[in-house]
Amino acid sequence: MPNIAYPPGRPLSVGEVLDLTFRIYRATVVRCILLAGLGLLASQLWRLYALARRMPLTNLQSMLTLLRDPGIFALYLAGALVQAVLLSAVLLRQYRLITGPDHGGDVGAAARRLPAIIGLGILFSLTCGACFLPVLVGGALRPLFILVAFIAMSYVVVALLSAQAILLTERAGALASYERSWRLTHGSFWRLSLIYSIAALILIAMYLGLAIVVGALAGILGRGDIAVVTASQAVLGIALGALFVPFYTALSIAILGDLKVRKEGTDLEQRIAASA
Repeated sequence: MPNIAYPPGRPLSVGEVLDLTFRIYRATVVRCILLAGLGLLASQLWRLYALARRMPLTNLQSMLTLLRDPGIFALYLAGALVQAVLLSAVLLRQYRLITGPDHGGDVGAAARRLPAIIGLGILFSLTCGACFLPVLVGGALRPLFILVAFIAMSYVVVALLSAQAILLTERAGALASYERSWRLTHGSFWRLSLIYSIAALILIAMYLGLAIVVGALAGILGRGDIAVVTASQAVLGIALGALFVPFYTALSIAILGDLKVRKEGTDLEQRIAASA
């Protein structure tokens, strides 16, 4: 088991949250990369099937046309559900590895939480959608309403990004996780926004560097065949994404641990338990 103190013994600075994220990532990425890769592969099965059948898949309109096919849509939906389970299993495995003991069974545990994960996704979507209801009014103020809607949605996203980690690590229901994430993140919008922004910049820098390699490899493997190049890019992109998913889930775990310390005094509970 990695020697990582979790939850942290005190509130962390922005840099310390990111440092905890990297320590969790380094200690767990090898054990999680296969799950992450399989989850991303599941989400792309419909696309790979379409490419294998030489179906047009060049722009958004062609994709939407393909998804009207019942068989392809069923493959898309099944892939999305499998992806939700496997990527949730990544977070669970990381959490168990750093808190111990790791008894396995992460995929099964995530599968049992699938109805709650779907429920949380619905709550998240409805809340984000509600931010745009004023836009329906229209008129001269519509541009202002759109701006306000995006500002409101950014607040909602930051407030609810910890909900899935709560749902999985605390076995809470969808509504309970939604409400708890809202309470824990209250008053921390700017701080959390800074953490997520820095993490996003790190991922973008990593992606741009590796994307050059992926693009070159796809071109070499494809040898001018558009379908082969597209398929190669999809496969190599999955491999690339498998490296990034554990970083995001590690960030979610690190942020949740810090929020618990700040809002609920987990550090005080640890000190009391240690002195008892």
